[in-house]
Amino acid sequence: MSVKDFVATLSAGSPTPGGGSVSALALALSAALCAMVGRLTLGKEKYREAWGAMERLRDEADFLSSRLLKLVEEDAAAYNTVLEAFRIPKDKGTLRKDAIQSAFKEAAFVPMETLRAAAGLVDLVKTALDQGNPNCLTDAGVSLQLVRAAANGAAYNVRVNLLSIADLDFKTKLAAESSSLLDRIEGSLKEAEKLLKDRLQRDGP
Repeated sequence: MSVKDFVATLSAGSPTPGGGSVSALALALSAALCAMVGRLTLGKEKYREAWGAMERLRDEADFLSSRLLKLVEEDAAAYNTVLEAFRIPKDKGTLRKDAIQSAFKEAAFVPMETLRAAAGLVDLVKTALDQGNPNCLTDAGVSLQLVRAAANGAAYNVRVNLLSIADLDFKTKLAAESSSLLDRIEGSLKEAEKLLKDRLQRDGP
């Protein structure tokens, strides 16, 4: 789907794709910006000392971007499964109830995967800001802000789906992990923002 088609589909009034898919897409764009910084630093002699770090940045960011594009589709598919479960006739009793619970668990698990990816991407953003080509500092800064939006969006979607899940152990574990990851991500993002401001003052383009 082209960007234009995705935006049109998003605005069309159907339940999917929705916020979970957009969170995954925002994070995929963030990872792509990190990969861009890596590629625009590699091969430039005056940044030779950073080449090793930039190669790792490029490869890890490419991997994450690819994985996150799959999560865009998986999130929409998970919520479509929720909708399908609710279409099961009510006289099916336990079968319907189990299908709904299973669907909500998957709908919570997919944005949890997005949130986990966000936690991993923060370190790549910091590397891009710390060692990347200074001409790309604002690109890395946009990547930083996309992580923040995507992480919060993913966490919202985890929480809203947990509300409908009866399995207390599942709910407790995912809620705790979500809260912990979000706190860690925000702390790292604040460190990254300071790094960005310092580098812009010191050696910005």
